[in-house]
Amino acid sequence: MAMSAGYIPFHPNPSKPRYQPPPGAVDAHCHVFGPEDRFPYAPERKYTPCDAPKEKLFALRDFLGFDRNVIVQATAHGKDNAALVDAMLNSNGRARGVATVGEEITKDELKRLHAAGVRGVRFNFVRRLVDFTPRDVLERIAKRVAPLGWHIVIYFEMADLADLESFFTSLPTEVVVDHMGRPEVQKGLDHPDFLRYLRLLDQHRNFWSKVSCPERLTVAGAPYDDVVPFAKKIVESFPDRVLWGTDWPHPNMPKEAPDDGVLVDVIPKIAVTPALQQKLLVDNPMPLYWSD
Repeated sequence: MAMSAGYIPFHPNPSKPRYQPPPGAVDAHCHVFGPEDRFPYAPERKYTPCDAPKEKLFALRDFLGFDRNVIVQATAHGKDNAALVDAMLNSNGRARGVATVGEEITKDELKRLHAAGVRGVRFNFVRRLVDFTPRDVLERIAKRVAPLGWHIVIYFEMADLADLESFFTSLPTEVVVDHMGRPEVQKGLDHPDFLRYLRLLDQHRNFWSKVSCPERLTVAGAPYDDVVPFAKKIVESFPDRVLWGTDWPHPNMPKEAPDDGVLVDVIPKIAVTPALQQKLLVDNPMPLYWSD
């Protein structure tokens, strides 16, 4: 398959962030891709990423001042979690994972994923990235993974929340929302779509929110000050149920990959006290991914 128009390499020389994360900090949303000659991309993928192997991810983790990674299976690898498992097994216990599975997965395969470090599955509802999966299939997957103590990560666009909310709230696990549910920041904090999202988090205490990816949400560009009020509102409203991640290597970005150092320097703008930063980066992700 030819490279898609969304193919962009990750930033070759990110800046050293001014902000220093607390000891034990977790980058709770990142990816590995390939290398393709060892871990081929899925034939049904909607985009072809650049190779972004575990060695590059772990070097970036150390450079940015983080201690651990949560690696999320992205759509380019489909349901083949081999690159994810390889990264976790070679992380010295410093990486956990979120997998993509089908309803046909066996109990033994689920056990193997758990032993490798998987602690969740991802359901993707972003139409340009995945084909539609029937909700009854997702319900069966959710019932399969719930006894393992796994959570479900959901990726959707905020305009679709009204249609999806009843399904999301029926899920039998902890539920983690990727990238704040992708609000349209130009609509403002008081838009009904964002207020619906805040209400979801307020009324359902099994829901968590990642406050990541300002580079995908911004209209103004770096340093992403137009996204800060949204993330700050979520962090301050739900301090015990927020997570942060780089989203490295930033797959399927339309123009250019962001400077990961600049992304880290957004953290003290959205979590403005050391106590909030400690929750966001350490105290919240650790029990979700390293409780054992």
